[in-house]
Amino acid sequence: MTSWDPKLYLRFGADRTRPAVDLAARIEIAEPRRVIDLGCGPGNSTAVLRARWPSAELVGLDNDPEMLAVAEQSDPRVQWMRGDAATWETAAEYDVVFSNAMLQWLPDHEAALPRLFDAVAPGGALAVQTPVHLQSPLHRHMVELADQPQWRDATRNARGAIVAHDAAFYYDILCRLASRIDLWVTEYCHIMDDPEAIVTWIRGTGLRPFLNALPSDEDRRQFETMLLERVKASYPRRRDGRIVFPFRRLFFVAYR
Repeated sequence: MTSWDPKLYLRFGADRTRPAVDLAARIEIAEPRRVIDLGCGPGNSTAVLRARWPSAELVGLDNDPEMLAVAEQSDPRVQWMRGDAATWETAAEYDVVFSNAMLQWLPDHEAALPRLFDAVAPGGALAVQTPVHLQSPLHRHMVELADQPQWRDATRNARGAIVAHDAAFYYDILCRLASRIDLWVTEYCHIMDDPEAIVTWIRGTGLRPFLNALPSDEDRRQFETMLLERVKASYPRRRDGRIVFPFRRLFFVAYR
């Protein structure tokens, strides 16, 4: 399990796209000329930008070829580019630099944000949504399982693969760069059919580094089985049999 799986990612497409819709709606730029979607994945967030600004020149950038292959089929008008946001730099300027659920994969946010903000045109904005669920039962379970003796060495890097900070951390970086900052946190309550659905959800994103690090398919099966048992205990079924799955996300829009 190395590359991203667009079909698995989009199995919960409406829930995964909702934060992109909420972020785009808060950007106070009426008619941007050029917009880039960093970490565009299969193009679901780029479609949100197309709906928000139909006449803008859109660029979608991602480092995964399978995701880009799906994205390319979604809108031929977009300039789809393969690139890594961890090292991305450009001489071009964009009225909106947009990033939905990508920043958490970059290791050094204090260095990354000024670099991304450099691509913002005068009067433009850097708009970011990033998960901040490291204290959730689900993420704690993954880290605790990965730290068990049989997997500790193999998953050493995976345990720190997702990076998140609090709102004040991002404010301290952005206040030196931006003329105005809009910053907020939303906890989405996703309604899941069963505990297996929660494991499937996270298998498409945050569980990937752990599964990739494990040495065998048998280890991966055992890890997921143990994770599922913990999910069942931490996320009880409600009266109708379904499960409320809270997921916190942090947003900011920084204007030049």
